[in-house]
Amino acid sequence: MSAHPTPEIDAAALATWLAARLPGSGLPGLSRIGGGQSNPTWFVDWGSARLVLRKKPEGPILPGAHAVEREFRVLSALWNTDVPVPRALWLEEDATILGTPFYVMERLEGRVFADTTLPGVTPDDRQAMYRDMARVLARLHAVRPADVGLSDFGKPGNYFARQIARWTRQYVESTGPRIAALDHLVDWLPANMPEDDGAVSIAHGDFRVGNLMWHMTEPRVIGVLDWELSTLGHPLADLGFCAIPWHSSTEEYAGLLGSDWQTTGIPSRDDFVAEYFAHAAPTGPLLPFHIAFALFRFAVIFVGIADRARAGSAASAEAATLGPLAARFAARAREVIDTQTISGRGRDARV
Repeated sequence: MSAHPTPEIDAAALATWLAARLPGSGLPGLSRIGGGQSNPTWFVDWGSARLVLRKKPEGPILPGAHAVEREFRVLSALWNTDVPVPRALWLEEDATILGTPFYVMERLEGRVFADTTLPGVTPDDRQAMYRDMARVLARLHAVRPADVGLSDFGKPGNYFARQIARWTRQYVESTGPRIAALDHLVDWLPANMPEDDGAVSIAHGDFRVGNLMWHMTEPRVIGVLDWELSTLGHPLADLGFCAIPWHSSTEEYAGLLGSDWQTTGIPSRDDFVAEYFAHAAPTGPLLPFHIAFALFRFAVIFVGIADRARAGSAASAEAATLGPLAARFAARAREVIDTQTISGRGRDARV
């Protein structure tokens, strides 16, 4: 994750807003954080405070997307748990101040890796970092939503049925071209959905290496970032999403295929899954369905990125080049369906 100057934000309006909440004067120091495709984000220096501001993007967006209000709520709810998150400070829903709603949180000091191979890290630390990632996900799923005021954060039960319907609708409503592999998944996923086992957890929705902040020197997570897709969901949806790097290439949003990850300390997919299950609440095994669903959803997200790029409202200048990844991830999902055996909790399952 990198920062660059010339942020597209009204610094004077932000200064007035901040002055009502924290000591400081003049204009805030602002640096736009690049690399993301979701809610535009800035580092903000105001007096002695080092902050992060996230806001909804400008222009048309899909219904329910870029919900900074939900991000703020889940961060606030998790602050006093053992799930590492930055401290959320203020939510501003008045869109007239900066053009869209936004929130401000404390800035963590640590490392962020866009590359799943974790360059510059020792093999021992790579192993430890991936294992800690699995444990942090297990801790998130162990939090009972009602205990932290999130019992109404989503609809419990039938998570995969509702999610498949939601992402199918977003794909159908896309202004872009049809993708044959996605069309196949639209039919295959509902027909091959496991029976609902009633498991409900706080689901991050985008839990991956690039959305974690790591300690500056230690191989552990100090902050889980980017909660815009969070909801009440099934824990295996997050775990299936975590498996994507082992099923995608280095050119496909920083996957592991095509690198020498096997010799660098990074655990295998099955070892990562086993680490999760060693610390997770009891649930069923990870199935090819769960990984195919995760790839399907990721593909539709990239369909949306391509739509916003065509409309001129995407959060990153790279959005136009990332749009084609929708077809790549849909094709990877078909590979999982056709060829993969998934190991989880000592059981193998083949579709």
